[in-house]
Amino acid sequence: MAIYINTEMIRHQLQWGHILKQSNLFLRFVTFTLNWKFHIRDSVKDQTEQAVKNIGEILKAGGVSYSSVVKTTIGLADLKDFQKINAFYAKYFPEPAPARSTFQAAALPLDAKIEIDCIAVL
Repeated sequence: MAIYINTEMIRHQLQWGHILKQSNLFLRFVTFTLNWKFHIRDSVKDQTEQAVKNIGEILKAGGVSYSSVVKTTIGLADLKDFQKINAFYAKYFPEPAPARSTFQAAALPLDAKIEIDCIAVL
């Protein structure tokens, strides 16, 4: 049976993603780079940190943590920013880090510089 996870942040920004908890999987699609006030930050570093913090809030609401994440997919507006995001990524995802795919997107919603999807196990 599927259960949708709901937090204050998700209620305000639901059009940007869906959170689904099913069996032993916790699925998160399209991670927000927006803060609670619906503002998008300017730099890819700031957007990465905001996106990863938002993932943490969603994981917490689902009863898991960053260490439960097994796969992430990162979309970047500019693949040249790949090295810039690694420090923030490593700060939140412990070793062994989850499997990761990264690609350059032609465009992201709200002209964001980064988008992160993740899958966690319960």
